[in-house]
Amino acid sequence: MQHIKFSKVEQAFANLSGISKTTTRLPYIVTSDFPKLGLMTSLRFLEWVAENPGGVISLPTGKTPEYFIKYTHFLLENWEKAQTQKMLETYGLQGLKKPVLSGLQFVQIDEFYPISPKQHNSFYNYVSEFYLKGFGLDPEKSLLINSEEIPLYQGKTFAEVFPDYNIDLSLRYREAKSAVEEIKKASIFMIDNWCSDYEQKIRDKGGIGFFLGGIGPDGHIAFNTRGSDLYSSTRLTQTNFETQAVSAGDLGGIEISRNRLVITIGLGTITYNPSAVAIIFAAGEAKADIVKASLENDINNVYPATVLQKLENSRFYLTTGAACRLNDSVERYYNPADWNHEKTERAVIDLCTKLNKYGHHITAEDLKNDPWCSRIPGLNENTVSSVIESIKSKLNRGMEKDENEVIYHTGPHHDDIMLGIMPYTNRQLRTLSNDVHFAVMTSGFTAVTNHFLSGVIQQTLELLEREEIQMIFYPDFFKQGYAFKWDKDVYHFLDNVAQNNDYEKTRGLCHRLVRSVVVIWEVKDRYELKKVLTDVNRALQDSYDGSKNPPEIQKLKGMLREFEEELVWAYYGVQVKNVHHLRLGFYKGEIFTENPEKDRDMLPILEQLRKIKPGIISLALDPEGSGPDTHYKVLQAIAGAVQEWSKETDLSELRILGYRNVWYRFHPAEADLIVPVSLNSLAVLEKSFKESYLSQVNASFPSFEYDGPFSELTHKTWVKQLKQIQLLLGKNFFYEHDKAIVRATHGLVYIKEMNVEQFVSIAKELRKLSEGTPV
Repeated sequence: MQHIKFSKVEQAFANLSGISKTTTRLPYIVTSDFPKLGLMTSLRFLEWVAENPGGVISLPTGKTPEYFIKYTHFLLENWEKAQTQKMLETYGLQGLKKPVLSGLQFVQIDEFYPISPKQHNSFYNYVSEFYLKGFGLDPEKSLLINSEEIPLYQGKTFAEVFPDYNIDLSLRYREAKSAVEEIKKASIFMIDNWCSDYEQKIRDKGGIGFFLGGIGPDGHIAFNTRGSDLYSSTRLTQTNFETQAVSAGDLGGIEISRNRLVITIGLGTITYNPSAVAIIFAAGEAKADIVKASLENDINNVYPATVLQKLENSRFYLTTGAACRLNDSVERYYNPADWNHEKTERAVIDLCTKLNKYGHHITAEDLKNDPWCSRIPGLNENTVSSVIESIKSKLNRGMEKDENEVIYHTGPHHDDIMLGIMPYTNRQLRTLSNDVHFAVMTSGFTAVTNHFLSGVIQQTLELLEREEIQMIFYPDFFKQGYAFKWDKDVYHFLDNVAQNNDYEKTRGLCHRLVRSVVVIWEVKDRYELKKVLTDVNRALQDSYDGSKNPPEIQKLKGMLREFEEELVWAYYGVQVKNVHHLRLGFYKGEIFTENPEKDRDMLPILEQLRKIKPGIISLALDPEGSGPDTHYKVLQAIAGAVQEWSKETDLSELRILGYRNVWYRFHPAEADLIVPVSLNSLAVLEKSFKESYLSQVNASFPSFEYDGPFSELTHKTWVKQLKQIQLLLGKNFFYEHDKAIVRATHGLVYIKEMNVEQFVSIAKELRKLSEGTPV
């Protein structure tokens, strides 16, 4: 590796990585998996604490610290045990005395403002729970950001000064237009003064000695978003869309995070102490692009993490996925000693994009001048042609018709199947000999805002008041009638989509809400029904945005999402009985979620496989993520079920199709099927998404890549994938083709096909990356 003064822990992990050369502006160390990332971070932290028992530390919030927190607890609680001592010896810390954390001085990095510190989604609550209590830090030695303790004009509370939680920072620069604005303006300047005092207190301590942080999709560290001043200090500030999108889950929707300000330490705060150890850790391919930009660019405010180049002891700790787009990683990927045709496809397709040149115009000189194509074994004038032919073969496979098949499409969440492979499922559904099933593995309640559910409940109460939900007057409705005619709700709704009748669509939705409430609360009559709805509505209105709902309300939200999924596939006549809702138990909406369990999460899938006996299974096949997320956990549960099923059934003919949607994309070199997407398919996608996924139309929890509904981002992705293949094959390949399906192509879907052995192997590798090996 380039000459870097690593600590003992860092040197041990650097040696284990096997990476001998790096070329980035900042040092980085790659670990084999997500838990190892947490282990390395924990050991480096304890190594530093042993040398600086009274030092100043800043530690992050969110999901990435999960294993950092777990390993720190494990090591400290088991320090003297032989297993721990062996681990310490392995990573260069033999003989180290157990560090004492109580003398450390903790500095909170950032916080939403305003937010009650009592809320579980406040960072104050997080650091209090996981660091002050969890690590045994002294609150008296800590600097914390408690919104309730920041003084405002005339001692008022933030709820009095900013009742709608919106803060207009233009008041810093303009005249107040009313007495209310005068109070707000004075309060903003008091917050600014508080921030300056907070900054001074950090500097009076000598600055931060150990900083550990994650990195946002725009490159933000703390809440220093793209464009932040490289010398910035603690301040009240706005955020950008990317940051608001990733914060939406914490705050209960983009509607809240878009208008919520933050208090954050600055880039100048982080780099104030020249001897500070500053570590950015990142996991998963979703972070790969911003990691590359942050490590391979000179210091600039477009990529805030580049400011860490000022510090001699700054590092990036990365998983393999997070490091995969670094030039160093690409160099290792294109190792001539380990070549295959997939690498040839990737190199040639990427060259077409890089040069913006059609495949048939790529010259031998272009190939030889490219650092990756030049490594292709036996490089000659037929190299590009071989790639063109193999991509055509994938396109032909994507056009093959499935007939007389039992098909089991699975999605981690509602809308995953649609956003992944809807053009493919459409063709399967048009073939009458196919028996097609759709299974959603989780209840999806976290995607429904309190505001949306409250609105539906209010509409239902109004319809009940006008006696416009007649089914509740049937004599047996509350005994057994509620359980029948669920398909009728779906048909009624879609019938009125056709008629553009919004009122009747609302009635259809409210009918389903009533059935769901009767199921969950075991309602006995219409009077109790109104009371339950009123109580639930009041509970929603009394709770804060982003709060954790009681289990019954979580289930109600989930059942509304299930109705939405039934609507989508009913466009093609799929009945409710063929849309399965498994509600796997690991999905609970916690910040650190549980891993799948055999009896609770795998057996329900296995029972369906035994009953349905599919010949084709589809599933979300994401790469290494930022830890064990929902997509990953669902994949592991399906893999376990398929593996068990294979012990009792011959699955040699089973086809398993992996798809990706708005969160990750396949490279065409990774795909086995390339499916044409017509303008008709794009129109159906847009229409059915907006008419069916009612809770998602306003994109309350959007991707950081696009400020709008997932259907629009999917549309853009499929069109972009066509452009990628058009560069290789030429546009004329499509508009001159002898098949109408190709001539009508205006987007493409990439799918990876696997047999059971291949799928189980991939799942095991992903499990190793996400869960590692036990301590």
